[in-house]
Amino acid sequence: MAYNKLIDHTLLKQDAQPEQIVKLCEEAKQFDFMSVCVNPAYVPLAAQCLKGSSVKVCTVIGFPLGMNLTRTKVEEAELAIKEGADEIDMVINVGMLKAGHDEYVEEEIRELKAVAGQRVLKVIIETCLLTDEEKVRACLASKRAGADFVKTSTGFSTGGATTHDVALMRQTVGPEMGVKASGGVRTKEDLLAMVEAGANRIGTSNGTKII
Repeated sequence: MAYNKLIDHTLLKQDAQPEQIVKLCEEAKQFDFMSVCVNPAYVPLAAQCLKGSSVKVCTVIGFPLGMNLTRTKVEEAELAIKEGADEIDMVINVGMLKAGHDEYVEEEIRELKAVAGQRVLKVIIETCLLTDEEKVRACLASKRAGADFVKTSTGFSTGGATTHDVALMRQTVGPEMGVKASGGVRTKEDLLAMVEAGANRIGTSNGTKII
């Protein structure tokens, strides 16, 4: 397996500077990663740096809390795509899910997928804040709404990816959808454990070290 093509090479820190994004893109081209994952403000820069390469531009929507209005997320995604984003990682409204409003979560995902079209949409469910039953409901809502991936974490909450969560998510969505493990994947051993559990995409800022 080409492990490099599992990796979304990620820099989402609040203090990330333009030169660090350029370095991220150069590393992604060098190691032929699947994508770079950057905040929306850096999508134009990343798109420019990666032009002509096979590395995709991934960005995050409603990040990191997911508590924006749905129409704000929709407009944010539309702008990001216009600026050159190839993949969208959106954060669900965790509070609405926990309150039992699965239809709200599902409809929001559906609206974002309508914007993404043929582009990959990944749904961040923030597993560290959910019970196993809630994780299952979040995954099923994502699947019903037509998302391409479910993703464990933002990396900005109380915990990151675990093999238990990845396995549960894979069991829930079946083989038809992708599962992205993100948050705390720092070594090759971490990556292999997540793949073994069912992940087929890895979000990490340690991609060069892992490869």
